[in-house]
Parts: sequence; C-alpha cells; structure tokens
Amino acid sequence: MKHTALIIDDEADIRALIALSLDRIGLDTHTAGNLEEAENLLHAYRFDVCLTDMKLPDGNGVEFVPRIHEIQPHLPVALITAHGNMNAAVEAMKNGAFDFVSKPVDINLLRNLVTQALKLADSQPVQVAEPSPEAAEAVATDIPPAPRLSAVTEPVTDRQIGHDRLIGQSEPMQALRKLIGKVARTNAPVWITGESGTGKELIARLVHENGPRAESPFIAINCGAIPSELMESELFGHRKGSFTGANTDHDGLFRRAEGGTLFLDEVAELPLHMQVKLLRAIQERSIRPVGSSEEINVDVRILSASHKDLALEVEQGRFRHDLYYRLNVICIESPSLRKRPDDVVDIARHVLRSIARSAAQNSPARLTHNAEDLLSAYAFPGNVRELENILERAVALSDDGLIDAPDLGIEIAGHPHGRRESALNLAQGGSTSGELDERQAILQMLESTRWNRKAAARELGMTYRQLRYRIKQYGIDSDDTGTGTAS
Repeated sequence: MKHTALIIDDEADIRALIALSLDRIGLDTHTAGNLEEAENLLHAYRFDVCLTDMKLPDGNGVEFVPRIHEIQPHLPVALITAHGNMNAAVEAMKNGAFDFVSKPVDINLLRNLVTQALKLADSQPVQVAEPSPEAAEAVATDIPPAPRLSAVTEPVTDRQIGHDRLIGQSEPMQALRKLIGKVARTNAPVWITGESGTGKELIARLVHENGPRAESPFIAINCGAIPSELMESELFGHRKGSFTGANTDHDGLFRRAEGGTLFLDEVAELPLHMQVKLLRAIQERSIRPVGSSEEINVDVRILSASHKDLALEVEQGRFRHDLYYRLNVICIESPSLRKRPDDVVDIARHVLRSIARSAAQNSPARLTHNAEDLLSAYAFPGNVRELENILERAVALSDDGLIDAPDLGIEIAGHPHGRRESALNLAQGGSTSGELDERQAILQMLESTRWNRKAAARELGMTYRQLRYRIKQYGIDSDDTGTGTAS
C-alpha cells in the first residue's frame, strides 16, 4: 500500500509542485485549497504525512495543527512558512507540528522531511478499511483514494522507553518517559535542563533513538570542553589551508550528524560570537565551513542542554535571547535524585549490576537494609553520578560482596563527621537554618499525627523509608513526648 500525503495550500502551483515531487518518491497525494476542504479529507481518509501552508483563506495553518491531531492523533504535520519566518515555525512546533519547510520550497529538503515523517507514521499501528461511498462523494479527487480511517491504536507504550537505562517507577520518571515519547515524534529543537549528574545526555539519546532519525548518527559535543578559537571549525568544519594547522579538509560535527541528531551539551558555555553563527545555522539549515565561500545545506536535529539557568543567562546578557528562543521550543526537565527518593534503591541495584559486569564478577554486591535506608535518606547533591561514585567506592571497601551503611561513607544530619543538607531541609525549600532542630520537628509531627508514621512522613515531605531511618537514627520513640503510641 502506497503512503499518502495531504497538501494544504491556497496556491495551486505550489500544490502541484509538491504533489509532483512527492509522486516521484512514490506517494499518493490529496490536496486542499483551504482548511474546510482539508478537514473533510482528514475525516474521510487516513494520511501518513500532512504539509500545510501557514496563511490560508479561512484560517491559520499553525492554529490548525491541534485540530489535525484531534482527527488523526499521530499524523506528522509539517508547516510551509514564508522564507525566514522562524517565529511561525517555532510556534507551529510548540503546537505539535513535526517540522517546517520554508518557501521557496527546497525539493531535496522536502523529500528528506517527508521520508522522516513516513518513518514516524510507519511506527504508529493503525486499522484501516475501504472508504465509504459517502466519503468518496464528499471530496473531489482525480487519484485513487486512500484507505478510510476507522481506528487508530495507541503507540508503543512509553514504559518501554529506556527501560534498561532510565531506571525508576516514580511519578517524575513516568512523566519523563511519556514526554520523551511525545518529543521523539517531532523534529523540534529540544532544550534539556537539570542539575549536573541527572542524565541529560541519556535523555537526548533516548529522544534520538525513539524518533525517525534513530538509524542516523547521534553526535554529542560538550561546548565547554572545546577552546573558543576552535569551536567554529569543530562545528562547521574547515577547508585545507584556511588557518595554520589546517592541513586537510575537515567536515565538522554538523556534517557528521547529517540526517541525525546533534546534541550540544553545556551550550551556555558557547561564546557570543559562536552563538550568532549557531543561530544562523539553525534558522537557515545551512553552514559555511571556515575558509569556504559556499553554503552547505544540512539536515540535523538540534538537542541542547546545560546545568545553568539559560533564562538567567539571557537576563544577564551572557546568552542571546533569540538563540534561547530557537533552542527552547520544547523543554524537558531532568529530575534530580532527591525529587524521586523511591527510585534510589532500584538505581543503586542497577549500578551494582553494571559494576559487576564491568569487573566480570559472577554476581553483584548486595546492599543491607541499613545501607538502603541510608541511601534513601541522603539528598545526593551530585545526583546519579554521585551515587555511582559512592557505590564504586563501597564495592571496593565491602566484605563478602555485602555493602553495609558504614561502607557508603555518607555524611548526613545527625552524624558526627559533619552535616550536609538533609532530605527534610530540601523538601522544605532548601532551608538550612541552624534554628531548625530536625529531631524536634519530627517529634512534633509524629505527635500531631498521633504517631501515624506514614501521615507524618507525608506532612514532612519525606518518604516513609526516610522517616523510618530518621526515627532509628535519632533514637526516637513515643516516650520522648509522653503521648501517643508508636505505630
């Protein structure tokens, strides 16, 4: 069965040009000159890709994108924009558009875009039936009709996204998997924010691997690790003899990522002059290697990340507002480990299995209950990366493959070797005031909940396991207050 495209444009010659171009790569096409005609076609037939102009006689193509997805939820939609109108393209992708193409339409770019959209459409299972006589009469077309849409099944469950790398079943992780699944089905630039050590590059890889570019390269670059004077050459390439030491032509990372994804980690470290050049490459979808007078078209999806607050960097003049706007079409927040303490033990066990595999050990080290409680109570300012370091050290220090609490070397409130922010303080907004007596706060909450530990933990913003560890750590029992009974 041939793939089918819907083309929406009020200019007949553009509709004909696009239809002819898609016909040459094996697609059937339906065309509409306005939104009313398009909606009739969407109700009557199943499509694999939709191309819509921005300005139409009876409405706006950007605002029509959500309506398209109400009728055919998983249909990839690309916007046709006026040349240089990036603002409209950004708005369309925020509305759920797959991608955009500028007028005058570059046929090669159009075909690449449609090819990626078809890969995405093929990954969404559908049930189809022959068009009804009523549907056939509702639209005028001179090509064989596409199958009529009868039912669309849900895509592959988001639980499968990164199931062996994105560890944890907490609410933040389930929301993260769901968002990755949605974002992966577009070509929109994605901004990944979060603290150091939370796995921002892993999120970028999962966006790439679960999208239509999965079979093409994923290229990651740490923008803070490359000297400023070499950054342009690294990104865009250079020609032989363009500067001292340029003994051969160099493609650059944009060319190496052709057809795939370029991940710019710590993008806030880019110097201002490179921010200008990156902005142009994103807007024009072309680059100019150092020492070259010719532009080279590139087909690359941009993902970026930083542990810094880019909005603050913009406010303080260290990052260009227009570049931030282009990179931050869709934002994914990578949750810190202290926001999902229930995942800590599962992640720790996963890390221990990885350590055992790397060391060719028959079985991984195991955590005692005390060690698990201590890990769950710790705030992890260094997030998953800190947890990995703690466990690697603990494996080396433990006896008989059993890791106990002292092997972890963790210092938290109440321990004699210093004080770090506790999970309780962090849950209360990060306050580290010396006036806060943690033991007394727990006692007061236990008393107010009549020693219902689960209710007390909820009110304190802690998990039950964290509270249980604190009670044991401080030697708390109901005799401390003289009221209530321990539960």
